[in-house]
Amino acid sequence: MTDFQQAEPVSHAITTLLRELMDGAATDVAWVLNPGDRGLLASLDALSADAASARPGGRSSIAAHVDHLRYGLELLNRWAGGDENAFATADYAASWRRQTVSSAEWRSLRAALASEAHAWQTALAEPREWGHVTLTGALASIIHLAYHVGAIRQIDAAASGPRARD
Repeated sequence: MTDFQQAEPVSHAITTLLRELMDGAATDVAWVLNPGDRGLLASLDALSADAASARPGGRSSIAAHVDHLRYGLELLNRWAGGDENAFATADYAASWRRQTVSSAEWRSLRAALASEAHAWQTALAEPREWGHVTLTGALASIIHLAYHVGAIRQIDAAASGPRARD
């Protein structure tokens, strides 16, 4: 078996999970979300800028979570594009400072998140050797995204997906 044949299932699995979290789950087969879940991007589209800026209980807003995800994916895309120092000057705290957004800012932030997420999905689908750093980084990005999907859905039920069917 060639290296590519060994790597292809890894790339497929990782991109499948990322696509499901961002763009939604199929109605028949779902890996992380419930079947038929619309995914994060469509869930965010259902929220107004006011809802995205709300801070129930003083917690970080959905807008802050989205900006944090966008920033993390931007760094990953820079790294995947060959910027070996993409994380050297990373300022994760800055991504949490954007707690409120106007309607125009909310549209722009959602579009930027979608762009970075789809670019990362494309980068992960590229044939590559899955070494320790690349595989761990890719898996961590999926886990990190899943965490924030859950956190966002806890902040505002309008962003939630369908209930599980038994």
